[in-house]
Amino acid sequence: MSESDKMSEEEYQRSWIEAELEETLDDLFEAEFNQPILTEELRKIYKDKHPDMLDRRTYYSNLLRLQSELVKLQDWVEHTKSKVLIICEGRDSAGKGGVIKRITQRMNPRVARVVALPAPTEREQSQWYFQRFVPHLPAGGEIVLFDRSWYNRAGVERVMGFASDAEVDQFFHDVPEFERMLVRSGIIVLKYWFSITDEEQQLRFLMRIHDPMKQWKLSAMDLESRIRWEDYTRAKEDMFAKTNIPEAPWYIVEGNDKKRERLNCIEHILSKIPYQEVEHEKVDLPERVFNPDYERRVLPDELYVPKVY
Repeated sequence: MSESDKMSEEEYQRSWIEAELEETLDDLFEAEFNQPILTEELRKIYKDKHPDMLDRRTYYSNLLRLQSELVKLQDWVEHTKSKVLIICEGRDSAGKGGVIKRITQRMNPRVARVVALPAPTEREQSQWYFQRFVPHLPAGGEIVLFDRSWYNRAGVERVMGFASDAEVDQFFHDVPEFERMLVRSGIIVLKYWFSITDEEQQLRFLMRIHDPMKQWKLSAMDLESRIRWEDYTRAKEDMFAKTNIPEAPWYIVEGNDKKRERLNCIEHILSKIPYQEVEHEKVDLPERVFNPDYERRVLPDELYVPKVY
């Protein structure tokens, strides 16, 4: 191959890589471009309440850097057969889902998976309380993120009267030892509480009410949580006092600024796990085999999705 051919090949590869990076940024922009369909009045209120939000350039550059580290963490977990459990709790609309999405966005779903269990069935209600969570715990080489967890008993079940005082007391008696058992079994347990202010939650609920693309997020239980804000606060404080154990402490993530919330949480996760970069063998793409008698069949038009765009 001549020098000019080598140069053109290098230029082609560079342009291809640049295109891939541009597509990555487009994906990130699409994920962030969730402009709610709001009245001008609400939009102005939101901007006035968030004057110091992280600028987009700083956010994206740090998010990409942290996500590349998460991929290294994933490789280390898979290589060492480590087990990681990340529990995400917090107020309704506190940003748990957004953080989880950014954590898993670039990761292998066979290694990192999300567990978001529905309300317990009648059969599950008759079981040991922790039983329905146990099958979802990480095996070797897995990272599991719980989008809400057994701490429902300390929060919504307690405040809304779905659990009796005796059941809540039993939970607080059992959960520290349950989590110690998880840690003794080799699971890295990280517990995060995503915190927002009363005023911020009210604003986010208003946005959900007026944004057709977010209305599905607003449930009757969410509306009830607004009424019982102080009850949830007392329940949260009691939960911290009784379940903040050295083996599995709580970490509070301030969430009024969603971008800072995501970056701070990912940064903290990476700081709490002693991962190292795993060396991989160099991968060479094999040459495609061309058979002289191969002929591609012409498929009927009805098999193709119409080109609307």
